Amino acid sequence: MLALVSALTLIATQDAGQLRWIALLLVAALPAFFLPHHRIAAPLGRVAEVAITGLAAGSVAAAANVSGTVDAGFGAEAVLPYLAVPLLTAALRRRPTEGAALLGVAAVAMVIGGVIVQYSESIITQPGYLAAGGQWLVLGAIVTFAADTMRQLMAPAENKPQPYAEATRLLTQLRSVARSLPGATLDPGGISEHLLEELRVVAPGHRAAVLSASGGGRLVVLAQTGAERVDWEVTLDADSAIADAWASQQPQTASRSQARSHQGGEASSLVVPLVAGVRTIGLVILEADVPSAYPSAVIARVTEVTGPAALRLEAALLFDEVRSLATNEERQRLAREIHDGVAQELVMVGYGIDNAQATLPEGADETAEELRTLRGEVTRVITELRLSLFELRSEVDRNGGLAAAIAEYARTLGTSAGLRVHFTFDESTARLPAATEAELLRIAQEAITNARKHAGASNLWVTCTVDPPYAEIEVSDDGKGFADDRPDGRYGLAIMAERAERIRGRLEIRPRHPSGTTVAVVLGTSARRDSVRDSVSAPEGE
Repeated sequence: MLALVSALTLIATQDAGQLRWIALLLVAALPAFFLPHHRIAAPLGRVAEVAITGLAAGSVAAAANVSGTVDAGFGAEAVLPYLAVPLLTAALRRRPTEGAALLGVAAVAMVIGGVIVQYSESIITQPGYLAAGGQWLVLGAIVTFAADTMRQLMAPAENKPQPYAEATRLLTQLRSVARSLPGATLDPGGISEHLLEELRVVAPGHRAAVLSASGGGRLVVLAQTGAERVDWEVTLDADSAIADAWASQQPQTASRSQARSHQGGEASSLVVPLVAGVRTIGLVILEADVPSAYPSAVIARVTEVTGPAALRLEAALLFDEVRSLATNEERQRLAREIHDGVAQELVMVGYGIDNAQATLPEGADETAEELRTLRGEVTRVITELRLSLFELRSEVDRNGGLAAAIAEYARTLGTSAGLRVHFTFDESTARLPAATEAELLRIAQEAITNARKHAGASNLWVTCTVDPPYAEIEVSDDGKGFADDRPDGRYGLAIMAERAERIRGRLEIRPRHPSGTTVAVVLGTSARRDSVRDSVSAPEGE
């Protein structure tokens, strides 16, 4: 470009002295050429190139007028093409702002160059000079824009992580967090109970609960305190402070109870949303059987406590959901592996035994009996595998509920074992958290399976009571009772105990009169008594 500009300058001016501007451009271009990535030298070099080009335009235009080769100031076009070099370089360096600044410097330099150079009259007033300057400024802007656009189009796509790579990274972080935090900090129920304990100090009352979303416009009770179980309003389309707080993400007060089971009388309610980021993940309900129990000062103290708790609860709910998804996926995978692997192989073994029986010679009675016994054992194992597959694939339906899932499983196993199954269900409209329902279903399945395999019973009684956050599942049989020396029985008990502990429940195993065994898992307490009511009424008795 310097050679081209040099030739054009000599042709237009016929004055070798004008090549001094070319020499200055060469010096100004050295920093950008030798230090292209330097944060200061390279940009300053480009500014110098543009400034020198603008000043040179006036001098070359005047010299061209003197020589008579090009008049009216059009001689500036001999040197102005060099503007493309610094502008193009800035665009390719991903510096569009610098390109715009260079255009401004070029315009100012051309004005100065046109003013300070005199030829009968100021060069700046000549139409050719103005036309040439404006033309190359526009061309420079087009070059800058086009170069930046081409750079973006031709730039290789960023190496974004693939979905599985991103999932691996996130799961690795999740594993690190899960290992570093105590178990209780990732338990939604435990966090909710701790939150209610904190709120009892700043806002004493008679009833309190923490609710979270469960899908379908309904809420589930994670924890509650009070003298007795409360049937809270758990629908978000009802006309209640609960629905208003969820929608507005602002605390709501009411002069009536938010519980369906409330018997009337004076009551004050405070519903505080638990907001993490922009999402409402749950609600805290506080109630007292006195009017105006929650003034603005109390509401402010409550929100100070619930703010940090919302983030902890969201982390626990997300971890619980991920754990449930992973568990369900693993159960489905195991079911597929068993069905496509050992189950099919056992069926082929059964067919082989049948063929062997069909080809036995006459008189081989002893061998035939052994084959019949073996065939019966293979059939029994295949039946057990099919029931295991059914157990692995059984889940709590989102619309059916826990009782329906337990009933389906008990009915299927009872039919296969010739058991008469008796059901007693008492399930409220409120739902337990999905992870809790899944654990209760697995405990019930293990208890029913033990009764079918080992009890030798004729009858099976299944009782399911769900009144969140309280739940009780009881499985009884009239068999021979539980044998402590049976290894698989001890293992099954250990599994049920672990599951019960995971959801903060308790496992009870006791003999049934006059025969048989009762296995029960209890979540919460049937009659909830704590010091909330006593703490409120204590001042009156002093």
